[in-house]
Amino acid sequence: MADEQGTVVIGAGPAGLTAAYELLRHGTPVRVFESDQVVGGISRTVERDGWRFDIGGHRFFTKVSRVEDFWHEILPDEDFLLRPRMSRIYYRGALYDYPLSASNALRNLGIREAALCMASYARARLRPPRDQSHFEGWVSARFGWRLYSMFFKTYTEKVWGMPADRLQADWAAQRIKNLSLSKAVLNALLPRRNRKDVTSLIEEFQYPKLGPGMMWERCAEEVRRRGGRVETGTWVTAVHRDPEHRRAISVSVDSEGGRRTEPAAHVISSMPISELVAALSPAPPPEVRAAAEDLRYRDFLTVALVVPAEFSFPDNWIYVHDPGVKVGRIQNFGSWSPHLVKDGRTCLGLEYFVFEDDETWRTPDAELVAAATVELERLGLIRPGVVEAGYVVRMPKAYPVYDERYQRNVDVIREWLAREVPNVHPVGRNGMHRYNNQDHSMLTAMLTAENIALGTSHDVWSVNVEQDYHEETAKQDGDGHRGTGRDAPIVPAPPVASVGGGPAGDEPSRSAPQGVRLG
Repeated sequence: MADEQGTVVIGAGPAGLTAAYELLRHGTPVRVFESDQVVGGISRTVERDGWRFDIGGHRFFTKVSRVEDFWHEILPDEDFLLRPRMSRIYYRGALYDYPLSASNALRNLGIREAALCMASYARARLRPPRDQSHFEGWVSARFGWRLYSMFFKTYTEKVWGMPADRLQADWAAQRIKNLSLSKAVLNALLPRRNRKDVTSLIEEFQYPKLGPGMMWERCAEEVRRRGGRVETGTWVTAVHRDPEHRRAISVSVDSEGGRRTEPAAHVISSMPISELVAALSPAPPPEVRAAAEDLRYRDFLTVALVVPAEFSFPDNWIYVHDPGVKVGRIQNFGSWSPHLVKDGRTCLGLEYFVFEDDETWRTPDAELVAAATVELERLGLIRPGVVEAGYVVRMPKAYPVYDERYQRNVDVIREWLAREVPNVHPVGRNGMHRYNNQDHSMLTAMLTAENIALGTSHDVWSVNVEQDYHEETAKQDGDGHRGTGRDAPIVPAPPVASVGGGPAGDEPSRSAPQGVRLG
């Protein structure tokens, strides 16, 4: 059992708040410190002038029963809506059903273009590209250049901010290893209704009526009601450790009231693992700091535009494969919940995948609203002059980047933490530098809470690795790995000296998730 000092939790997103709630369930005292003024992390609901925005879109669907139970313990059933799942792909002025519908695809492509796609596929099968080491070569070899350029290239490059021929093929092999053109056509001709055997094909999902932040605002209230502390606007600036006894002993926090030190028997961290390493005092050795500094993140911003309801669409979001615009995906918040919008109008959220230091991120809000309006008009989704208002929401470090060194970097950090500060517990997406979904982030927190409160020895790093979650069945690839369908892309990073005692990038990820379909 944890001693009377209790546990400090860094971050009040899904992982941090779940950990706090579960610790209190087991009678363990807890304090949560969140640097932002609101809880929920990327799963927050942002409210502006009565409009509510879901950052990235959060479908509440899981195969983890204890996560499902948790959701309904926090929120009563009447606070959940059962929503239809619908997504489509925008390409050359047409909307393509997702998953593929043969009649819809044929109608949009036309017989001539469909024939050209099949001819391109046949050529690729007869004379595949010589270089299949990168994403572009690997995918075009299996689908043909024409289909690749329509439905893979543009969106992938928008998400990761680099040419597809610089993305390594290891990720493509995992992401679409069980998909073939013949299988896609068969599924299109013989669709099965209400499929839940593949996560991406579920046809309905649960959704809190006021957005995902409703869950975490209520959870924070419950943590406080049960005797825990949740402080927002409070930044953890240092995690102090005792090298002799190999454990963390306290944290320093900054708030409006100044700086103070909080003792800790355990520290659960959902802050970016690179920032955790930087906060440790005394500092870790150079190779650990170098590994942390070498980790990268993809940032994210949403431009929300208020328009008349006539410009609504039934999709939760539309993937934009048009290279003529920067927007990667467009949400219709009214399709998530009517409680997010107002009568007679809806709000469309244009999502841009960016880096914090690039031009788009630095652009003033008014200019972003104007540019997004032009893109929405160019796509033909609204008429000129109908946008009534616009809002910009920025989300730094939304998605960990999985370059060819990230796995080795994470391994270096993870092994050092386990050896030198075993009472510091990384959890969640950024805490573990893994693209976990919300339910997987929550599960890492639940297992960590049990390890602290009950003395169990769950391996939280196995969450989203060995679980039969995203695949139709528990299939194994050629090296015996039980895949989840969510392995990471291997993307290039600037060359640096290798850390961790081996050649950089010599072991591609087998545990981190895919990055094309975010959210």
